[in-house]
Amino acid sequence: MKLRSVGSSAVTALVLVLGVLFAPGVGVISSAGEAFAVTKISHSQATSMFRSSGITWSSSGGCSDRNNATCTSFEQLNLPTAQGAQTLKSASGCALNITGGTETGHASGTYSHWNGYKLDYALNSCVTNYITGNFAYIGLRSDGAKQYKSNSGNIYALEGNHWDVIYYNCGGC
Repeated sequence: MKLRSVGSSAVTALVLVLGVLFAPGVGVISSAGEAFAVTKISHSQATSMFRSSGITWSSSGGCSDRNNATCTSFEQLNLPTAQGAQTLKSASGCALNITGGTETGHASGTYSHWNGYKLDYALNSCVTNYITGNFAYIGLRSDGAKQYKSNSGNIYALEGNHWDVIYYNCGGC
């Protein structure tokens, strides 16, 4: 029998599939017939990742309780969402402050804050210039927010006083 070498992406896909079958804390989302693993991380894991990348976070309540809308929590954040924040920070070189995570109080839906797909970022001219200068404008969201789409497919919406970002993936991490 002749053995064939497989690329790292094939191995990664296999690990993800096996992880879906056997790993706790992993969910499966299905879209258009495609299923992929979504690894959830804890608040502590997320803050460690953010701290190592120089990303800050804040909350109006000065807390991290997922069930309190005045807090900023990362409990049950999707790993690719955290990695997406790291990618934005490293690609832009901008100061990045997260003001919204997985806490209650945001709009519901499959790709929501609560489900770990979204982060909110405080406005600053560096981040705004990076997003509007590097991502494609795709029109207004139903609430009137201007939307920009990265090459990786993540959506950045300018909600007036912050950026609301949906991470479908890590943005090229």
